[in-house]
Amino acid sequence: MRAVRLSAVTAAATAAALAAVTGCTEKSDAKADDGSITVVAKDDSCEVSKKEFPAGHLKLAVENRGSKVTEVYVLYPDDRIVTERENIGPGTKATITAEIKSGDYAIACKPGMVGDGIRQQVKATGGAAGAQRSPEMDAAVAAYRQYVQAQADATLPKVKVFTDAVRAGDLEAAKKAYAPSRIGWERTEPVAESFGDIDPKVDVREDGLEDGQDAAKDWTGWHRLEKALWQDKKIGEREKQLADLLDKDLADWVKRVGKAEITPTSMANGAKELLDEVASGKVTGEEERYSHTDLVDFKANVEGAQKSFDLLKPVATKNDPKLVADLEKQFTALNTLLDQYRADKNGYDFTSYDKVGKPERKELSDGVNALAEPLSKLAAAVTK
Repeated sequence: MRAVRLSAVTAAATAAALAAVTGCTEKSDAKADDGSITVVAKDDSCEVSKKEFPAGHLKLAVENRGSKVTEVYVLYPDDRIVTERENIGPGTKATITAEIKSGDYAIACKPGMVGDGIRQQVKATGGAAGAQRSPEMDAAVAAYRQYVQAQADATLPKVKVFTDAVRAGDLEAAKKAYAPSRIGWERTEPVAESFGDIDPKVDVREDGLEDGQDAAKDWTGWHRLEKALWQDKKIGEREKQLADLLDKDLADWVKRVGKAEITPTSMANGAKELLDEVASGKVTGEEERYSHTDLVDFKANVEGAQKSFDLLKPVATKNDPKLVADLEKQFTALNTLLDQYRADKNGYDFTSYDKVGKPERKELSDGVNALAEPLSKLAAAVTK
């Protein structure tokens, strides 16, 4: 789910929370003297040190000198996402690593995490192939592409169970089918988000709507139906129409998944993005604020991140065995912690998140923090 719009006060609070949860602090300093392109994000500008650079491995050293939480994107000309980093707090730095082919792109900074962003047009030059990949990397990409497609394909029938219940006006059946319908999406969300236009249709929260959008007319997708089921406690004609639209939009997603741009670095960055999703929405209880099924999303995000890591492990082990050992340890620890909230070992019946107290939420956020820090280094490890 894309990050929501934030007021200045909320932005500051979010930055502090993310610093605690994801380790997004000055300790993540990116060095500008190592071949990186420096990106300085401010409230009213996006300064890029180079507008032209060689195709291949791209490294951005990002610094947020503004007063708002920001996002930085590398975009194709049609606005598909090459790579991104969300939730960069004021005064903090981050490193973004990606594989990039020759061609025209835009680097966008989004102060307040809203709108199209402040954009700088850039160009990658050189051979059309860009970064050269090893057979192990090609195998990881191929396997991950199969995984993403399989998750998307498996999502549609689960969504139909949910939407059929909505269309039938069966409130309790719809509630029961809601969380399972989201698991495949949550496991592979960075790929879905890379298309740009699908996520706002199916997974936006009400406070994530753009300025000028009307919730009554423009808010669609899972969370709009979630509110109807748990808060409004009713299913009307509008909700039945939204169920039809959700089926249609997700069918479009499934058709497009096979065309997604996937690279080893996008897999590694996507794994980190999934942990950021946990930190900014699931641990806080904001994602599933009506149904309180946050732990189902949480588990699916972790599973998706671990799948990318497992597929990249042969390459990462050669380049940074210590990092791989640390990641294995932290994935095991976080999964063990999550399993305490499962009704059965292999199922997805988790404790309602409104029943999880502040100390337990702090323990979960510490587990995410412990994993997010080494996971942020995975992209660099696979490009050494």
